[in-house]
Amino acid sequence: MTGHELLPRLRTWAEAGWIRRLDAAFARFVLELCPDAAAPVVLAAALVAHVEGQGHSCLRVDDLLRDPAGLPGLSPAAQGALCALMAALPARPADWLLALQGSPMVAHDEPGVERADAAGAGGARAGGATPLVLSGPRLYLRRYWRHELAVVACLQQRLGTERAVDLATARHWLDRLFPALDPPALDWQKLACGLALRSGVTLVTGGPGTGKTATAARLLALLFALDPAPQSLRVALAAPTGKAAARLKQALDAGLAGLPPGLMDPVPLHELATRIGPARTLHALLGARPDTRRLRHDASNPLPVDVVVVDEASMVHLEMMAALLQALPSRARLVLLGDKDQLASVEAGAVLGDLCRDAEQGRYGPETAAYALAVTGQALPLHTLDGGAPLAQQTVMLRHSHRFGGPIGELAQAVNRGDTARAAALLRAAPDAALHWLEAPFSEAVVRLALDGRAGAKGGYTGFLQVMQQRPEGTDPLAFQDWVLRVLDAFDRFRLLCAVREGEWGAVGLNAAVERALVGAGWLMRRGGVYEGRPVMVTRNDPGLGVFNGDIGITLRPATPGAPLRAYFRDGTGLRSVAASRLPSVETAFAMTVHKSQGSEFEHTVLVLPKEPSRVLTRELVYTGVTRARRQFTLVTGRSAALDSALAQRTQRAGGLLEELGSLETARPGATDPKPRAV
Repeated sequence: MTGHELLPRLRTWAEAGWIRRLDAAFARFVLELCPDAAAPVVLAAALVAHVEGQGHSCLRVDDLLRDPAGLPGLSPAAQGALCALMAALPARPADWLLALQGSPMVAHDEPGVERADAAGAGGARAGGATPLVLSGPRLYLRRYWRHELAVVACLQQRLGTERAVDLATARHWLDRLFPALDPPALDWQKLACGLALRSGVTLVTGGPGTGKTATAARLLALLFALDPAPQSLRVALAAPTGKAAARLKQALDAGLAGLPPGLMDPVPLHELATRIGPARTLHALLGARPDTRRLRHDASNPLPVDVVVVDEASMVHLEMMAALLQALPSRARLVLLGDKDQLASVEAGAVLGDLCRDAEQGRYGPETAAYALAVTGQALPLHTLDGGAPLAQQTVMLRHSHRFGGPIGELAQAVNRGDTARAAALLRAAPDAALHWLEAPFSEAVVRLALDGRAGAKGGYTGFLQVMQQRPEGTDPLAFQDWVLRVLDAFDRFRLLCAVREGEWGAVGLNAAVERALVGAGWLMRRGGVYEGRPVMVTRNDPGLGVFNGDIGITLRPATPGAPLRAYFRDGTGLRSVAASRLPSVETAFAMTVHKSQGSEFEHTVLVLPKEPSRVLTRELVYTGVTRARRQFTLVTGRSAALDSALAQRTQRAGGLLEELGSLETARPGATDPKPRAV
């Protein structure tokens, strides 16, 4: 079979919805550039584009040949078609690799060859930059290969040079900020702050309530105390979504304000804390511009910052992490906060999970143990001393949850272990408890929950609609703002989370069903697509309007009589609003996918798992859904085996970041900074 003979099949697959039209178009593009491209090259081009759409940064050719049906994101019919097609093509990995290596469309990233030379050679053969790069058995779209190299090169540069630390002074302030625990125990938050002083990058991971933002707040206080000119220390706060950014700012402000009076004397902490600006989305921080992927801040125009704290880092995809690292000045400190066990980003890459691969084991070396003892007065546990990679020396996993000590915390732990029996027992403990499992063959049961709640968790969305009916009389702006904030708070007490977007049990179907039910019950008056009381979620960044993907607001009538409807969003402790007519990229948000919920918390969270088996139903998805709940959690499943199959399935993202990070094994803080490979 030739590449030209293969192309009609790919078009048929795209028309059937098995792959994207974009995937087939990319294969056609490769064939147009190289009319004699072999069938394996054309097929690999379509499949590498397809897996990128599934969140993978590369296609592993060896895995494809070993198990074509295991390619992510394919329906059973598509799996069968791919297996049949693969049977007509060369079966040996060596034949595929030979075809790819011989193609002018593919650059070679070979061991021992400078990356710049490999890219240049491929570009010369293809008359420009090749669209594909082969690194061992991994086939990349060129830009994702560049993103991976950028992340590794930047980390290598930051980990290669140790920062000078005045141990006595640092120990003095750390002891003040972190009094001895009772009963005595290792204070992982104190360790994280101590390690952060000696390097340009620090990772702090842990489940909900383990104190990640509290650690960041005390780290900022520590940095202010140790800086000879704290008034000039430039701090930036960021998160992937507007909601997560607002929560980060609130948590850090509360953490700094909650320090005991006089603790930081003579450091004017209150004055310094007020100089920290609002938290922004990463897109806003880096200067996203409409209609282009290019950002205002990059290596040639670095961010004007000394410290950057990023929360919800599990949501940061590969491209954004590369952009952030490249835009940081060489002397700036980066602190990444996130839960490594949550879902990875929707876009390609599972960056935090890869970076925190050693977090639970620790894998600290003898130099780190000696430094930790000197700066914190704490001896690291023997089981954490295993001399791992340099990045492990700057990674700390917080272990104790201050929020989830009850059944929700127990459920999250059981889910994380894949312990289906324990998870099921907790969910079935009592029908009116904080946890509940509802097996329902029809989605109407979910709609009833959305309107009326359940025993032990009264009320659904009717709560925020009741607050809407308490609209103040007159046009007093302060009274109006207070009312809008109460509406937003009431809406955030309950949320439907879906594993999938489409279908009766997906976010789209349930949004429509809940909307119809609320209109039918008289709670909403819908006239067209825009109506008062409609919750909206922004689906596209719009820096000009000041709204970003994931922001959630409520559509309301402004205080001014007769003014058109506006969507109101939280902005820290205040509000921002946009005319509803200027927000074309929004969708109704009674129900949302679990992915979109990351960075948020709700008093009562309902997680809906559909009847149909799916590869997206994973342990990480259930864990993320459970940990969105503060007080009550309800699991709704369309089939009894849904929980078992989800907990048995782990999220796997194909990529080369883990292998590339292995190249850092010989580097360590304080070692000579190796020359980064060109990207």
